[in-house]
Amino acid sequence: MARRISILPKRRWACPSASGSEHRTPMLYSLLYPIAGGVLIGLAAGGFMLASGEIAGISGIARHALVGPGRGWRLAFVAGLVAAGEMLAWYAPDAASASFAALSLSRALLAGLLVGAGAGLANGCTSGHGICGLARMSPRSLVAVPVFMATAALTVWLIRHGGMR
Repeated sequence: MARRISILPKRRWACPSASGSEHRTPMLYSLLYPIAGGVLIGLAAGGFMLASGEIAGISGIARHALVGPGRGWRLAFVAGLVAAGEMLAWYAPDAASASFAALSLSRALLAGLLVGAGAGLANGCTSGHGICGLARMSPRSLVAVPVFMATAALTVWLIRHGGMR
């Protein structure tokens, strides 16, 4: 196995995990990586729009990859998303599986269907509205994103405190 080289400081801080137990992560990691990830997502979405004239909304791209014009680049886009997830699972298996560790296959499928139906009703998914729509000051996105966020907060609260495990 290849040795990983880390530029992160050796000093570690205790951070609570989603399960309530504590694990140790570098403070720099907890601040730098989410910020860098957000910047990269914004640059990728903006670059994608400049290069193709298309909005980087995942649900629209996935839907039109199955039926619709421009299937080739859309299939490549979806394949890139899957490949990125597989690379994460290979490089950091704990991070990749943490989200789905307590989720059964039936719940994951139901959640996926509900998200797909919601994206259809909202004329776009969270990535399309939250990243691209807000950047374009789309009135629809200015309404959709707070609804998404409130629904996500309510879901987390219900799962953690409402006995929905």
